[in-house]
Amino acid sequence: MFRVTGYVVAIAMSAGMVAASEDIADQYPQSELYSKPVEVIPHVFSAIGATAPPTYENSGHNNNLSFIVTDEGVVVVNGGASARLAAALHEEIKAVTDQPVVLVINENGQGHAMLGNSYWMDQGVDILAHVDAIEAFTSEADFILQGMERYNRDKAEGTRTVTPNLSFEDEHKLTLGGVEIHVMHMGPAHDPGDTQVWLPQWGLLIAGDIAFHERMLPIFEGICTSCWLETWETKMEPLAPTYVIPGHGHPTNLAQVRRYTYDYLSDLREKIGVHIDDGGDLAGAYYVDQERWRNLDTFEELATKNAGRVFEEMEWE
Repeated sequence: MFRVTGYVVAIAMSAGMVAASEDIADQYPQSELYSKPVEVIPHVFSAIGATAPPTYENSGHNNNLSFIVTDEGVVVVNGGASARLAAALHEEIKAVTDQPVVLVINENGQGHAMLGNSYWMDQGVDILAHVDAIEAFTSEADFILQGMERYNRDKAEGTRTVTPNLSFEDEHKLTLGGVEIHVMHMGPAHDPGDTQVWLPQWGLLIAGDIAFHERMLPIFEGICTSCWLETWETKMEPLAPTYVIPGHGHPTNLAQVRRYTYDYLSDLREKIGVHIDDGGDLAGAYYVDQERWRNLDTFEELATKNAGRVFEEMEWE
């Protein structure tokens, strides 16, 4: 039987809870991790990353690194941004349970999901990702690694690019220690191959980057925001999770991530639609009103870029 520490049910169930902030310094200086893992619900832990761009100070830990403890092994969600960061997460897992890590799931093809794969592969752990995430990572692997090496400097030591050895397309189901784990690709959203991990027995969704709050979501070039909204409406909402661990920001509930993901995308598309109907151009699109969302971290870095990319998408709809 596995052993766990005292439960730390740290669910930000309303906007009133103290939010993460990109201005908060490293919360766990004795570790490569930005923050110590908390027990979100019994047997599910998450190390909450900085709601900020990756830096040397946060060691690239600016997304959530989660793990599920069962009496037949541990499943980790996200490889981490470097081999050293993955090793730091592993030390925390060992402090919680004697069970070995048996599977790592990458939530997408970005560096902070996949660059730590080299550490886990060296431990003999299987790594699973969506086929599109593997393709996206593989095509940009050297560029992604070099970007991490620039900000992480000596902390990049030992990291190399590793492709997951397991892949799936629509859904990959497993049962471990009596826990049902559904690894899902709900559909187009934030990034190619976005992956969600659903624990139906406990009503908890490790949502990855389909769901944001506390920090502004980034809209990458070529992303279909209308598809993201459709995926949300047809797959995310019907699932109706009680608990959500988003890709970034503290664990929370469906209403909170809906507000800062679905509602934000809907609002921005509405504003850009009016701008286009009024004969507006790309230059003017950068100035559509997004003041409603200014409280989100990374607003200054992302708001105008997001507006420009939605204009480029909607111009041809």
